[in-house]
Amino acid sequence: MYEGAIQDLIDALGRLPGIGPKSAQRIAFHILQADSEVAANLVEAVRTVKERVKFCTQCGNVSEETECRICRDPRRDGTKICVVEESKDVIAIERTREFRGKYHVLGGAISPIDGIGPDQLRIRELMQRLADSSITEIILATDPNLEGEATATYLARLIKPMGINVSRLASGLPVGGDLEYADEVTLGRAFEGRTNL
Repeated sequence: MYEGAIQDLIDALGRLPGIGPKSAQRIAFHILQADSEVAANLVEAVRTVKERVKFCTQCGNVSEETECRICRDPRRDGTKICVVEESKDVIAIERTREFRGKYHVLGGAISPIDGIGPDQLRIRELMQRLADSSITEIILATDPNLEGEATATYLARLIKPMGINVSRLASGLPVGGDLEYADEVTLGRAFEGRTNL
């Protein structure tokens, strides 16, 4: 719709996940109208993250070091590993302050439709970590969708024969939600995962 550089910027922003055409246009015009310093800071932040940030050699989480701060922390329980799809999932779990073990980031989920199979994920690295006999529990914290369920099932079948306890995060009704708005799968999971009072 626009010419030259502004349309190129809108197109580039529109390729980012979660940003549709309207949002891309709004962000592009914000950058255009902002001070040059704001745009320069944005450019520098993107350049810096691409230069400095890498993936932890142990768990696959984002880090500026060879190993992330969680893997380096000697206070973490090395006998438990929580398996997640993406680095942002690590942050979500860390915010709960409920898990004191270590993590393993797969880098996605099994999705045949998107051409993502087990070989495209960090499953081989997970299995190498499990060769360490000190690991006693794997917590599968993949997303509660078709791809996440497929990934969790695949991993459980691989890991259970090793004699390691495999658990899956519970799923069901959100706090503050209404039963009438819950879908059948969520409501069914809530019944399966019910606890005694």
